[in-house]
Amino acid sequence: MRLSANDEITISIIIPVFNEGEGVIKIADHLRKIQNNFSPEIIVVDGNKKGSTIQYLRDREIIAITSEKGRARQMNSGAMIARDDILLFLHGDTLLPDHAFEKIAAVMKTGEYVGGAFDLGFDNRRWIFALIASIASLRSRITRIPFGDQAIFIKRNYFEKIGGFCDIPLMEDIELMKRIKKRKDNIHIITLKVATSTRKWEKEGIVYTTLKNWLLQLFYFVGVSPVKLVRYYYKQEDI
Repeated sequence: MRLSANDEITISIIIPVFNEGEGVIKIADHLRKIQNNFSPEIIVVDGNKKGSTIQYLRDREIIAITSEKGRARQMNSGAMIARDDILLFLHGDTLLPDHAFEKIAAVMKTGEYVGGAFDLGFDNRRWIFALIASIASLRSRITRIPFGDQAIFIKRNYFEKIGGFCDIPLMEDIELMKRIKKRKDNIHIITLKVATSTRKWEKEGIVYTTLKNWLLQLFYFVGVSPVKLVRYYYKQEDI
């Protein structure tokens, strides 16, 4: 086990990106800003084989690789080269809260949990986003199935043991959490909130995006294949 400067559990952050442009700089700099006594390993996995996003990270101490496009594949690729105790899967449009690493370490050092996530939050203070975040956080606490935009973290050896993310084009986060729940292993939802970008919501429409997400989740839970669902989720934008 590799220890950080304050003898806490160490954390590898895996960030799947695709055509994020200079936006990746914001998340990288934010992670360094909030690291405090931790020195998290940061792995950015670009789904564009030409490295269109990771080219912006050349002057930063970050491990940058490319892989086949697809969030599950990209996160699995990052996990394969990660060397720390805990894997933290962070979407490219999400910022962690202050003291996130301390909270993760405190949770995982208890030995009671195989992983967890944070409450959902947005980078927009409009009341509608606060409502959506509250509903999502309540849902994850009741179902014990947090989604990927809540910054899922998990023990590396446990992640490897259960086979990582399933190679599906959508719902890989839910599938993973359902597997953990089926095994009756415990996860912890940290009350601190991430700040996820509302860019896509505002671009496509808040009501439309909300209803689309709910319907896709419903269809997945009743057994519709992610291969069929993905065509309704993505247009031609990023992962």
